[in-house]
Amino acid sequence: MNKEKIALLVDSGTDVPQELIEQYGMYMIPLQIIYKDRIYTDKVDITPEEVYERLPIEIPSTSLPDGETITKIFEQIKADGYEKVLAVTISSGLSGTFNVVRLIGEDIEDLETFVLDTKNIGIGSGLQAIEAAKLIDAGATWEELIDAISKNVQKAKVFFNVATLEYLQKGGRIGLVASILGNALKLNPIISCNEEGIYHTVAKARGRKKSLDKTFELVKSFIGEHKKFVLAVAQGQAVEEAEQFYEKLQVNFPQAEKIYFGTISPALVVHTGPGLLGIGIQLLD
Repeated sequence: MNKEKIALLVDSGTDVPQELIEQYGMYMIPLQIIYKDRIYTDKVDITPEEVYERLPIEIPSTSLPDGETITKIFEQIKADGYEKVLAVTISSGLSGTFNVVRLIGEDIEDLETFVLDTKNIGIGSGLQAIEAAKLIDAGATWEELIDAISKNVQKAKVFFNVATLEYLQKGGRIGLVASILGNALKLNPIISCNEEGIYHTVAKARGRKKSLDKTFELVKSFIGEHKKFVLAVAQGQAVEEAEQFYEKLQVNFPQAEKIYFGTISPALVVHTGPGLLGIGIQLLD
């Protein structure tokens, strides 16, 4: 029971599956996808498929909604009777969302706000938000909640494979992923976020199949001896591979509390291009 009237706010880049946003009554800040002729709202009036279809013609850019939009969401939370807001955002190393939400949150009267920098992206951030929702549901106090989720940052990881590095490069999100050589040698890098929350290459493999096998090994080694964890598979135009990976996780990790399956947000599609497969892990013990 949510005694302390705590609202949970996420940005759309955390890729929390829609049914969980509804189940837990999460509020969402949608990122924006900017084409020459118009601006779309992530997950609201554009689908990942539409972005893929248009990529050969135009690679859009992405940005935060304006301050006014974010302020309105905070005002709505207050109007709905909440006294505290936990906001969970994608890594401050990859997006300005964290800082903007923090600054706006500080200005809203009669609403206590804590913004969590997940140092992660996509479902790597989303799993942290889902765990926060469960804690709020279970009646955690504000202090317990902040303590637990702050510790969860170190215990969450995402590994993802992209079919090409072209889009990360064009979007300026390449971080520490060396790109030139990779494309020439058909090396598929496995990308994650480092402790600063910036993309880096964790491993490389030649060809897609080896790259996915290597990803599985990385997942296994991150889980290690842990007994309690949740997993998630997120895909962008890689449905078959994602389903196979999902089954492989089910077979190998029957002890997982839950394995989520979903699509990445249109805003993330812009930066990764087609053929994306991401695996998220949140350790719980």
